[in-house]
Amino acid sequence: MNNNLVFAKQAFQRFWRSTSGKIGLILTVALTIWALLAPLLSPYDPAVDRNYLLRLVAPSAKHWFGTDGLGRDLLVRVWHGLGISLLVSLVSVGAGLIVGALLGLVAGYFRGLLEMAIGTLADILLAFPSILLAIGVVTVTGPSLQSVIIAVSLVQIPIYIRLTRSMVLSLREQEFVLALKALGASDLRIIFRHILPGSLAPLVVQATLSTGTATLEAAGLGFLGLGAQPPVPELGTMLSDAFKGGYALSSPWTIVFPGLLITLTVLGFNLLGDGLRDVLDPRGN
Repeated sequence: MNNNLVFAKQAFQRFWRSTSGKIGLILTVALTIWALLAPLLSPYDPAVDRNYLLRLVAPSAKHWFGTDGLGRDLLVRVWHGLGISLLVSLVSVGAGLIVGALLGLVAGYFRGLLEMAIGTLADILLAFPSILLAIGVVTVTGPSLQSVIIAVSLVQIPIYIRLTRSMVLSLREQEFVLALKALGASDLRIIFRHILPGSLAPLVVQATLSTGTATLEAAGLGFLGLGAQPPVPELGTMLSDAFKGGYALSSPWTIVFPGLLITLTVLGFNLLGDGLRDVLDPRGN
């Protein structure tokens, strides 16, 4: 236990020496807390949140981010939209990580036909550009937040299959695994008690970096009209509404603030991932 505490303390010290890691951590924590406070501090009802008399009002002391084409306060909408974007990204990455890691463990440990079948599946999914694959999935399932989560999750799966498989291949021939087999340990015990924990570090780094990518993909689907449908306050959908309404250039605040929140979210997770990679990559220390 003491060794674990010492390791954790050293890892935190290395992380805190990383400027990008600190900025990413502060940014992601701040955005997450801000998004979680939205339902408590500013409940949102899209059915009544509109006032045509306040249509396209510029940012002011009363409306800090201005209003959109239906007179809705942009601060309230991007506040709630940030929460939706984070939810979609985290759930999508989490689902892709779980499914991809499990398939990668099976492929790397058991090899043979299972490895060939799972590898072929990963190659097929990676053959398509991620946004095109996501568009295809949403086109089949129909535009909605649930469809976006499914589409972005599917895009993430082959990444984790390959990453986990490569880690398992390097660990399965290690002496401690061979010793466990000789002692009669079951395959499931070896995989989940010994190999999986040894593969977690790169998976955590990849998941952090993938969250930023997932945010962009979800926003892209929303911008194309394939994500959350109005009046749901989703950041990509807000950008789409501004361009479709023809007021994106004449009222630039309608695209600046949703775009800024997307940018900060992606930047925060990318910087956090860089910081974690500096700590968890043994070659860097």
